Amino acid sequence: MIKRLLLALASASVLLINTGHAEESPDTDLVLLTENFPPYNMAKNGKNFAQDENINGIATDIVREMFKRAGITYSLTLRFPWERVYKLALENPGYGAFVMARLPDREKLFKWVGPIGPDDWVMLAKADSKITLETLNDARKYKIGAYKGDAIAETLTKQGLKPVVVLRDQDNAKKLVSGQIDLWATGDPAGRYLARQDGVTGLKTVLRFNSAELYLALNRDVPDEAVAKLQAALDQMRKDGVVDEIMGRYL
Repeated sequence: MIKRLLLALASASVLLINTGHAEESPDTDLVLLTENFPPYNMAKNGKNFAQDENINGIATDIVREMFKRAGITYSLTLRFPWERVYKLALENPGYGAFVMARLPDREKLFKWVGPIGPDDWVMLAKADSKITLETLNDARKYKIGAYKGDAIAETLTKQGLKPVVVLRDQDNAKKLVSGQIDLWATGDPAGRYLARQDGVTGLKTVLRFNSAELYLALNRDVPDEAVAKLQAALDQMRKDGVVDEIMGRYL
């Protein structure tokens, strides 16, 4: 009886160990993570969790074709919030996250494939706003909304602008219209796309303060050979006009 009990406990332990490592050791080369960041990545059902074919968007379609051409297998999961996605990609071998702005302080933290698309940084205001800005410094006297964990919010914070952050960037569109914030610091075209999804139109750009490029960021332990294959595939897609074709589906 005791022997059978010990065997059962041993089997249960093995099952728990295997289950615990299921996500960490998938039957794929890489584990890719993303977030809801329309029009680049988004869950088809609009929720904050989706997997594989239930995710679409400009970057998602580009990444799928890129991995297909490179002959590298992957799993794809959309999660929330972005801070968690970033941390998982940073700390776990075989993981990657997209789309991510390639900033100087992130350069050595990841291996990069891209650029996948542009992400200009803008300050948006209501259509009837009297706010005019010449430089980012001019925005200090206003209440600025931004997206928590995003590169834009991080940059504004480092420069002492103290943005009011939210967990979903699209919430800033309605906060702007309702007067809870004076300016919305966001990406273009992402911000306008999000605003339209929530029925907010007519916002105007009062400052364009940075131009960034968005990338696939891979954990430092991902083999250089895999990174090179993916970059070569993306470069060829751009030459073939495939990247422009994919962008045209959404914009």
